[in-house]
Amino acid sequence: MVAALAKPGRELAKHLFMIQVGVVIFLAVGMSIVMNAGWGISALVGGGIFVIANTVFALFAFMYSGARAAKRIATSFYAGEALKILITVVLFSMAYMYMQVELVPLKLTYLLVLGINIFAPALFINNKK
Repeated sequence: MVAALAKPGRELAKHLFMIQVGVVIFLAVGMSIVMNAGWGISALVGGGIFVIANTVFALFAFMYSGARAAKRIATSFYAGEALKILITVVLFSMAYMYMQVELVPLKLTYLLVLGINIFAPALFINNKK
């Protein structure tokens, strides 16, 4: 019963993950074709940063379920969000310091996937009505 309560949220997270990965790959391939391989790699890195950090957050957010685990759910949620921010900062820092990336596709892809993360759940919820 308890696991059944968290199942719709987990399914939404899986859907969102697949959409994000698909969009990142599509943008990376598109930028490689239209501009050059450097832009494609930068787009892949920028989108990958968001997808990795968001996946870690989702794992923490859905670690627990049920009313009896409310305190653990809140703690896990906040820990996941803090870890998401930390991972994002570390991965952007590594990309800037150790890779030759183009800033425009890196940040553009990151922001586009962030936009998907913001607006897609509303579309999923509204489509079920």
